[in-house]
Amino acid sequence: MALHLSVTSLLPLLPHEHFTPECKFKESVFENYYVTYSSILYRQSQSGRAWYIGINRDGQVMKGNRVKKTKGAAHFLPKFIEVAMYKEPSLHNIAGQSPPRKTAKASDSPAPQNFSRFVKDSESRH
Repeated sequence: MALHLSVTSLLPLLPHEHFTPECKFKESVFENYYVTYSSILYRQSQSGRAWYIGINRDGQVMKGNRVKKTKGAAHFLPKFIEVAMYKEPSLHNIAGQSPPRKTAKASDSPAPQNFSRFVKDSESRH
């Protein structure tokens, strides 16, 4: 069971079993590579400033309307994901692994059998 973080107007952060609009956050990366998360749904009523996720020095979650993006409580270090690099196969390797192709026979072609006569007739008309 996955839990989603949500911010509400009454409580700082809550885990939710279901994804709601209160669980949507905007991730912003600063020049110093710290990451902040602001609520998509909630903003300050007077200034319009976004609510941010913040953790104080004691490790307690702060209310979103009390956290500013410039304060250390709102800065998080991103977790780097290990990336696996794969070499793209060349067309020669792919052609060697593919099943043999079907070759077209003369009888399979949709061209009419009297095509040579048709070409000769059309050349004589010009």
